[in-house]
Amino acid sequence: MIEKESIIQAIIVKITKQTHGEEHPDTLSSMGNLAITHRELGKWKEAEELEVQVLEMRSRILGKEHPDTLLSMGNLADTYRELGKWKEAEELEVKVLEMRTRILGKEHPDTLMSMGNLATTYSELGKWKEAEQLEVQVLEMRARILGKEHPDTLSSMGNLAVTYRELGKWKEAEELEVKVLEMRTRILGKEHPDTLMSMGNLAVTYKELGEWKEAEQLEVQVLKMRSRILGKEHPDTLSSMGGLATTYSKLGKWREAEELEVQVLEMRIRIHGKEHPNTLMSMGNLADTYRELGKWKEAEELEVKVLEMRTRILGKEHPDTLWSMGNLAGTYRELGKWKDAKELGVQVLEKRTRILGKDHPSTLLSMVNLACTYHLLQKVNEAEVLQKSVLNKQNKLLGYEHPYTLKTMAYLAEIYCSLHKFTKAESIGIQVFEMQKKILGEWHPDTLQSMNNLARTYSYLQKFKEAKELGIKTLYLRTQILGEKHPRTLESMSDLSDTYLKERSYEKAETLQEKTFQITSEVFGDKHILTLTALYKLGCTYWHTNKIEEAEKLMQAVVEGRKQAHETDDPCILECVDALWQTQNEINERNSRQKEINLKKSKSNILKTAKQRIKQFFK
Repeated sequence: MIEKESIIQAIIVKITKQTHGEEHPDTLSSMGNLAITHRELGKWKEAEELEVQVLEMRSRILGKEHPDTLLSMGNLADTYRELGKWKEAEELEVKVLEMRTRILGKEHPDTLMSMGNLATTYSELGKWKEAEQLEVQVLEMRARILGKEHPDTLSSMGNLAVTYRELGKWKEAEELEVKVLEMRTRILGKEHPDTLMSMGNLAVTYKELGEWKEAEQLEVQVLKMRSRILGKEHPDTLSSMGGLATTYSKLGKWREAEELEVQVLEMRIRIHGKEHPNTLMSMGNLADTYRELGKWKEAEELEVKVLEMRTRILGKEHPDTLWSMGNLAGTYRELGKWKDAKELGVQVLEKRTRILGKDHPSTLLSMVNLACTYHLLQKVNEAEVLQKSVLNKQNKLLGYEHPYTLKTMAYLAEIYCSLHKFTKAESIGIQVFEMQKKILGEWHPDTLQSMNNLARTYSYLQKFKEAKELGIKTLYLRTQILGEKHPRTLESMSDLSDTYLKERSYEKAETLQEKTFQITSEVFGDKHILTLTALYKLGCTYWHTNKIEEAEKLMQAVVEGRKQAHETDDPCILECVDALWQTQNEINERNSRQKEINLKKSKSNILKTAKQRIKQFFK
């Protein structure tokens, strides 16, 4: 449909140029309309080219401060945002806002719209506090001038809620979104597009709060209504399917997530084409689900395609291209291709630092991801330096209670565990756990992860009572929320088994680890890294319970499986080989000891027989 509109718009531009000339207002309006259509089709470079022409001609013919010229500047700024040229967008929007404020006044609708647009760009640049400040002003003025229930006022409330989400003020975001949804439902009706958008936004906030079942319930409603009202192939319906798929993924319903994402991708390819931004986004989302399902080869294949197309279409330094590089690096980490992950991670960090600045949230995310890669490569000191740097910046920019700051603190505690700085890890772990419990609630995924990590730290410190108490609680909560087969639940199960093993409760450890292996194998298959890890831990448990031959078989299977799935210099392989060597050494020592015992018994029997014969001889 949009493609046909694009063709019609192009014909109109051609006719208008021939009839009125290139610089006639009608010609410029037609060119502007065609640029908007290009934007909707994701043809941002074509849109940019047209908008630059329109802006140049309107500035020259009508003057820099003419309303149509300012409109063109705003449109070009929108396109710059889509192209990831946020600084250029900011520069234009600041100019538009300054001129509209001076010419039209602070409270004119166009001025308020410019403030809102600039706030959006500030959000993209990670300037969330500046965005919040602008949006609060816009909301206050619109509520006073237009009334609390005016559509523009409700839009401002929604925009402010989005910024609150970015600032980690999820409760404030939820409060605003519930109000917006209530008013839109009452004023516009349950099935109005704006009402459905509010339901979708509230669902996103529920996800941030870890309230995935509430999010799922809302998204299912939105999808049903959009499918019925707009049709299955409408862009908003497809967006709803994508959002619900993300929720399914968080709930561990990966098969359902995969099924939805495959449908969305197929429809977007058919409607928009393979290279449309929305199509590429769907490919990336499907790759994320493949990662969760342990289909890392399929994830890698998709992500390589997305990265190649985004690099070619958008350029090497576009935010979406860099996002794809980061995602591919994450898949490389899962595949054990840690050197490749490091190489990509370094590139992403360098480009984001140069383009966005050292303190941009995306830059800080790149630092965190690279630190995780360093940790896996056993470059623990480098990982510690990076995480500390991120933490210092997040404390200044976001505050020490922001969810992202707390996550970084949690990562740092894990690094301290690897460095055997268990007391430091314990101190940070307790701090993070208590704050997350207060801010996010005990059932939030981040809180549960911190609870699990703290239990693990207690186990390292041989505080087995505390470790078991927290470990049992985490396992219970994750089982209730996520189900027994979710990887996070299996992680808790395995960690609790480790605690039992350390305190020499061998029977409990063996029972729990066998269960972990059985479920992991059933869900992910025999060759998955999580299955191999569970098999390795079960082998260690057998070794401690004196089942040496069984332990050897399991360790051998782990080594072979790791070699097939990973690079040969994977530290995990070396760890498994070492464990196998110890096991085989133990078997050899046992055999040697048994031989010695048998030899002594044989000598003893020979001596005994000889003595008996001597006695008989002398008789």
